[in-house]
Amino acid sequence: MTATLARAASRRLRQESSRLFVIRELGIVAALALLVVVTTVVNPRFLTSQGVKDLLLGSTILAILAVGQTVVVITRNVDLSVGSVLGLSAFATGSLFVAAPGLPIPVAVVAGVLLGAACGAVNGGLIAAVQVPSLVVTLGTLYVFRGIDYTWASGRQINAADMPGAFLAMGNTTPVMTMFAIVVLAAAGYYLRVFRGGRELYAIGSHPDAARLAGIPVGRRVLAAFVVSGALAGLAGVLYAARFGTLDANAGTGLELNVVAAVVVGGVAIFGGSGSVYGAAIGALLLTTIGSALPALGVSPFWQRASVGALILAAIGLDRALAVRLARTLRSGR
Repeated sequence: MTATLARAASRRLRQESSRLFVIRELGIVAALALLVVVTTVVNPRFLTSQGVKDLLLGSTILAILAVGQTVVVITRNVDLSVGSVLGLSAFATGSLFVAAPGLPIPVAVVAGVLLGAACGAVNGGLIAAVQVPSLVVTLGTLYVFRGIDYTWASGRQINAADMPGAFLAMGNTTPVMTMFAIVVLAAAGYYLRVFRGGRELYAIGSHPDAARLAGIPVGRRVLAAFVVSGALAGLAGVLYAARFGTLDANAGTGLELNVVAAVVVGGVAIFGGSGSVYGAAIGALLLTTIGSALPALGVSPFWQRASVGALILAAIGLDRALAVRLARTLRSGR
């Protein structure tokens, strides 16, 4: 009887949680639509075909990074090294084409992803093996990976002329870039929702000690989450190289803050255990749109940054409000 009541309470909690977070994601979509409408009314040139193309291309890389970051954040961790991993992978991709001009593009893509996965394994291994907080580890590896990039580059710059035309065309073709983001988003969302390993990531984020007592291999799951984040940062680095063509050791500098912002604004609880990759992707699109819309509205760069900060604070406050409501729902049994 007790077990039956517990299962019923757990089912009600999941249903209420899903309902609340779907409402939140719909709210983000509504805010995005309102921003686009207002900006288009004030500046009709904002929503031209070229403007839409720039928005989609600009949000693709951020969305892919946000998906990987979401997998980490739901385990109650954070990966601050994604910008450096992207930069390292981007420069490595360009260097491969310089060293081997006839290299097939899929080989370069796989190489970039594997390099990113290796960086993620370093992060996850340190966190899982020696129990060092992820904030400390990834802040350190942010500088380590960037230092490797600077040492490798040695002041050199790789130009678009050094890379195949087909590769550069891939990074500037909206359907191709968007397809990368859609495939990554669909695969991650399906895994987190359907597979046991994905559901265990949420359990770890909700209560790590309880997850261990339940027999969940917490260390192994956290390591896998960081490998996924690193691999997607590597993929984003390859796409960055294809998108911009000109590469140096500064590629991706500061991008990790935008990634965390996209995840938090997209409804992924910074405290772990809840959220979805779909919300994070919408958050990435919203931040990219803000970055394009506010200059079109004549807003100063200061207020552009302030608006993103305000969004982050509002998202964290909303997370706490939802957590309190869920706790009350669980206690009341209704």
